[in-house]
Amino acid sequence: MTTIPGRLRAPLAFLPFLAAVAVVAVVGGLAAAGARSVYSGLELPSFAPPAWLFGPVWTVLYLAIAVSGWLYWKSGGERRGLLWYAGQLVLNAAWTPLFFAAGAYGVALVDIVLLDVAIVVTALYFRRSSRVSAALLVPYLAWTLYATALTAAIVVLN
Repeated sequence: MTTIPGRLRAPLAFLPFLAAVAVVAVVGGLAAAGARSVYSGLELPSFAPPAWLFGPVWTVLYLAIAVSGWLYWKSGGERRGLLWYAGQLVLNAAWTPLFFAAGAYGVALVDIVLLDVAIVVTALYFRRSSRVSAALLVPYLAWTLYATALTAAIVVLN
């Protein structure tokens, strides 16, 4: 039986993190099939970004999320941190179907508030063993907090 040398194992371990984030992105992409028309049909606050901005921002953030999880795992981080990481991915994956596919804006708001908390807890766990992995979650948290404010405004306005 052939074994993978140690120096190759860590880079290959990035693939499950990338795959997990890709699943979240695909779920969001499928649920957002009619997002442009839904988004343009909503009463939006003055601070709402143009619809075209979401795709590029999320692409960069998803890559950072995958690298963050991999670096945390590689640093020997606690299992609890990885469970929080998985939990925030689930909450992230749930938001787009709730908001765009189901039109459940209030439930989506609850989901994204829980996501904010999960990202903070994940970053705190990650910081214990890899400051870089925690730092990579900061832009994600900032964007999600912005999205929380946007979601709350949409709930109020619609």
